[in-house]
Amino acid sequence: MLRFVRWAAAVAAGLLVAGCGGGSSGGGGDEGKTRSDQPSPSSAASAALPSSLTSQKLDWGRCKATSDSAAPGDEWRCATLKVPLDWAKPGGKTIGLALIRAQASGGSGKRIGSLLFNFGGPGGSGVSMMPYYATTVSTLRERYDLVSWDPRGVGASEGIRCRSDKDMRSAESVDATPDTAAEETAYFQDAAAFGKGCATAAGELIAHVSTTDTARDMDLMRQVLGDTKMHYFGISYGTELGGVYAHLFPKKVGRLILDAVVDPAADSVGHAKNQAQGFQRALDDYLKSTGQDPQQGSQKIVDLLKKLDTEPLTTSSGRKLTQTLAVTGIVLPLYSQDSWPTLTSALRAAEDGDGSELLSLADQYNERDTSGHYGTTAHSQRVISCLDDKQRPTLAQTKRLLPEFEKISPVFGDFLGWDTAGWCHDWPVAGEYDTPEVGAPGAAPILLVGNTGDPATPYEGARRMADELGKGVGVELTWKGEGHGAYGRGSDCVDSAVNGYLLDGTVPKDGKVCS
Repeated sequence: MLRFVRWAAAVAAGLLVAGCGGGSSGGGGDEGKTRSDQPSPSSAASAALPSSLTSQKLDWGRCKATSDSAAPGDEWRCATLKVPLDWAKPGGKTIGLALIRAQASGGSGKRIGSLLFNFGGPGGSGVSMMPYYATTVSTLRERYDLVSWDPRGVGASEGIRCRSDKDMRSAESVDATPDTAAEETAYFQDAAAFGKGCATAAGELIAHVSTTDTARDMDLMRQVLGDTKMHYFGISYGTELGGVYAHLFPKKVGRLILDAVVDPAADSVGHAKNQAQGFQRALDDYLKSTGQDPQQGSQKIVDLLKKLDTEPLTTSSGRKLTQTLAVTGIVLPLYSQDSWPTLTSALRAAEDGDGSELLSLADQYNERDTSGHYGTTAHSQRVISCLDDKQRPTLAQTKRLLPEFEKISPVFGDFLGWDTAGWCHDWPVAGEYDTPEVGAPGAAPILLVGNTGDPATPYEGARRMADELGKGVGVELTWKGEGHGAYGRGSDCVDSAVNGYLLDGTVPKDGKVCS
C-alpha cells in the first residue's frame, strides 16, 4: 500500500536519491465557524485554555539522536510542549509534542519572530528534517528563529507504529492492483489489519491526530513561543495544514508561505485523480527530456509493469522487485528533476532483467534501511489522513472509477485508483470531512507557490487554494519548473519573491509567473 505525497519527497527526495544523510490566553476568540460536516470533539474546542498550557516555559536543551536520525549540531535545541489530548477538553489529559529550534543568527535586520515549518506528509518528522533544510532557508534564519516539530502521532510526539518491520516486509508481497478475487481479498485483509494495528498502538490518540487538532496545537505553540502572529512555511501537506490554521485563526495570520499547494477543494478521490495527472505529467516531461515520445515511453513502462505483475525481477539483495515496488521506485525520482538520470539508469537495468536499482529507490521511498528496518512515516501518514478523510469508497465504486484513473495515467492510474478503496478500508474511526475548510476572511495575505511540473501537488491546487482562502487573502505565484515544490530549487525569481514576503512583508502581485 502506498501514497505518493510524503514528507521526504516534499523536501528531500533529491537528497535521498543522491544518498545523503544527513501571548493570549485562549484560542477560541479568533476561530472561524466550524463546518457542519466536521463533528465534535476534534473541531469544537471553544473553552479558554488553562494557564498551565499557555504559560508553560519550554526547557530547551541539546537534541538527542533518534532511531532514525543522528543528533543535529550545537545550534539546535529541543523541547517538549504540552498540548491537550482532546481539544474539546483543554483542561484534561495532555500529550507532549517534540520541538526543535535554531535561534535567529542576526546580521540583516531586527528579529521578526519564530518561523514554523511543516514539511508535509502528513506524518513527517519536523524534528528530523529541520536541520537538513536549514541550509536552504539560511537567509530566513537571519531574522527568524527556525522552528519545527513532530505533529501529534508522529516521531517523538506520541509517534504511532502500526505494525512490525516483519509485517511491513510481508506486506510488500501484497499486490496493490489486484487482478483476481484472491488478490482482492489479500489486499483488503492487509488494509484492515493495518487499521487494527494502528488502533491497538495508538489507543485513544487515534481519534485526536487530525489536521484540525494539529492546527490548534500550532496556535498554542505560537503563544508559548511568544509570538503575537503566526509566521509559517508549509510544504505539500503542510499547505493544507496552513490553510486550516488560517481558517481557524484568521486574525493570528502573520506571514504564511504555502509551497507545493494541496488542492483544498478535492476530496480523497479527487486528490488521487490530481496525483495521477501530476505524476503522469511529470513522467511525460521526463520522457521528453530523454528524447522519447511520452505515449510510447509510457507504454514501454506499462509493459514492464505488466510483466512484473506475474514475473518479479531478481535483485542483488536476493529480494524480488514486484510490480508495486517498481511503481514506487519510478515515483521517487519524479520529485526532483536532478534525479531523472537515476530513473533512466534504473529503468534501463530493469529492462535488462535487473531490478536492483528500482528496488533501492523504492526502499528509499518506503524508509527501509539495509537491515530491513522501516521508518514510521507511512504509519503516521495513514492514521492522520484517515481521520481527516470522510470518504470510504467501496470495492464496487472503485472498480467503476478505474477506467477513468487509467485514462488519466496509464502508468500510475491503476495504483492510485485502487488506493482510494484500500487506504482507509475498515478504518477504526470515522473521518472528519470530505474537504478541509480553509476560508479565512480577514486574514493577512498568504503567499501560495505552485510549480507547473509538480507531480504530487499539481500546480492547479494553488489557484484553488487562493479561491478558497478568499478574496484578498490568497496570492498566487507560479513557477514554470519541475519537481515537488519551488523554493530553493534554483529559481532566483521564486526565492526572491518568497524572501521579500517573509523578510520585508512585500506581497507579490497575484498571478506573478516565474519562468
